[in-house]
Amino acid sequence: MKVSFTKEGAVITTDDCFDLKNTFDCGQCFRWDEQEDGSYFGIVKSKSAHILTKDGCTIIEGCSEEDFNGLWKDYFDLDLDYNGIRSEITSLCPQLQRAVDSIDGIRILRQDPWEALCSFIISQNNNIPRIKGIVSRLCEGYGDEIGGAYSFPDAGALAGLAPEDLAPLRAGFRARYIIDAAKKVSSGEVDLEKMREAPIEECRKELMTIVGVGAKVAECTLLYGLHRLEAFPIDVWMKKALSSVFNGTEPSSIGRYAGIAQQYIFHYSRNIVGLT
Repeated sequence: MKVSFTKEGAVITTDDCFDLKNTFDCGQCFRWDEQEDGSYFGIVKSKSAHILTKDGCTIIEGCSEEDFNGLWKDYFDLDLDYNGIRSEITSLCPQLQRAVDSIDGIRILRQDPWEALCSFIISQNNNIPRIKGIVSRLCEGYGDEIGGAYSFPDAGALAGLAPEDLAPLRAGFRARYIIDAAKKVSSGEVDLEKMREAPIEECRKELMTIVGVGAKVAECTLLYGLHRLEAFPIDVWMKKALSSVFNGTEPSSIGRYAGIAQQYIFHYSRNIVGLT
């Protein structure tokens, strides 16, 4: 990876995997919005960003060297060798070669764990436009303004609320789950930071003490919020894909990067095979 800083911002050149659309639109995040020109606008922590692809490079507009090294380099996981990971996945599980070859450029973002937990609680029995709408209203109602947009509210900002206070979000039954999660995270009863290093089975059990958090939401939180790349979100649809498209492949056979492999499996089964 090479990064230069020009009047446009941070200019990233890499021969490793990095595609904006494939990364932002693969279902792992809900606060990046594609613009009419194909660029993306999003908010991470207290920073907003406009990011685009130009002449084979990725440009974070107006980004200083300090902001790049302090936030964006880690957020986009730019130090991890995704080409090497793709090779490792297929060496362990050769039948995934067609899935890995079907899409390039997905990176697992290093999102804030509380934001990931809350967002995937909202995602239950929901579609992406509605998820984004609820998340946007949550941020506007309880986050801090950042240049006309809003940060994601921390758990403490929601912990003192009752589910009925969230009625304007139109989150339905999920409001109760959001409040319970906020209370347990803000009190330390559920310690998200500890989960970066703790045994993953312990983390799963602790996350599922939150009302409304089942195995899939816990796994999504671990993968997308805590960068536990061995985590493998699975539901009825993914079970069907593993069984019918990949001959009964077990996530445990894929190795330490099973969560990245899951992205390739999802894309191949849904968009290439047309599994419904």
